[in-house]
Amino acid sequence: MHRHSLAVIGGGVIGLSVARRAALDGWTVRVHRDDVRGASWVGGGMIAPLGEGWPGEERLLQIGLASLAMWHDDFLDGLPSDVVTARQSLVVAVDRADAADLATIGEWLAAQGHPVSATRSARDLEPLLAQGIRHGFVADTELAVDNRALVTALAEQCEGLGVTWAGPVQSLDEVRDADVAVIANGVDAPSLWPGLPIRPVKGEVLRLRWRRGCMPLPQRVIRARVHGRQVYLVPRADGVVVGATQYEHGRDTAPAVAGVRELLDDACEVMPALGEYELAECAAGLRPMTPDNLPLVARLDDRTLVAAGHGRSGFLLAPWTAATIAAELKVGVPA
Repeated sequence: MHRHSLAVIGGGVIGLSVARRAALDGWTVRVHRDDVRGASWVGGGMIAPLGEGWPGEERLLQIGLASLAMWHDDFLDGLPSDVVTARQSLVVAVDRADAADLATIGEWLAAQGHPVSATRSARDLEPLLAQGIRHGFVADTELAVDNRALVTALAEQCEGLGVTWAGPVQSLDEVRDADVAVIANGVDAPSLWPGLPIRPVKGEVLRLRWRRGCMPLPQRVIRARVHGRQVYLVPRADGVVVGATQYEHGRDTAPAVAGVRELLDDACEVMPALGEYELAECAAGLRPMTPDNLPLVARLDDRTLVAAGHGRSGFLLAPWTAATIAAELKVGVPA
């Protein structure tokens, strides 16, 4: 029986998730990737559709919740259990204006049929929060994953399924030997299909390492509004990931002093004990953003599909994207 062939262009969490699902479905899969560590290596790894929800982004919330269900269902099958680093989110506010914003989000989520558990005693849940922080809400089913461990594990699982590797491509003509190609290379997608509305948005991320004598790690993902800005603290086995700034700066991936300072100030305002941790890494990545913040996951022509433009939601939407592409692949393959 002939096995159809698929070329996946991009080796981040989206490309690997698509490749794994296609291999499981019986396709012969080749992933084109380079040695550059992109957005998947820098990200925080939050699986948090409620914590990141915002009025006006109803569709993103809908697909995010569907993808979260897939994370809990079978997406983690065959992956090491320790890729999951937290199993609940706590969203908190620093001042009154921030608390008002959280109330707005909570009301909006309830209106969408997804009420969250509000609290006025956030420090009972996470005692290391700053003393003035009281207001927040809990998202019980949200997760966080070690992004780097997950990408590594997905690649290993792909290899076990017979997926092969090849170098990056500059044109779709280079993958014409495959029956179908999936463009999944993030901010570089428009170079393969001009006109795709994807632009790079820079974001700095810090990694803080726990040291002997420091206060313990948070048990949950903590998302905070700090005087109108957003910061997140994501537990890891050895510390905390802090992110993330967001601004337009072309394709620059050098961490800027102002961005790093802002993240450190906000993180320590939320959890002062982090000031004693080791500053282990400063990095910046390029989120592939679209005008409406929705990913582009669709067929472009009879031989080409796109799975890109996931913005800040790449890890969250990886299962949904893989399932959507898998369904499209079943529609038919050109002769």
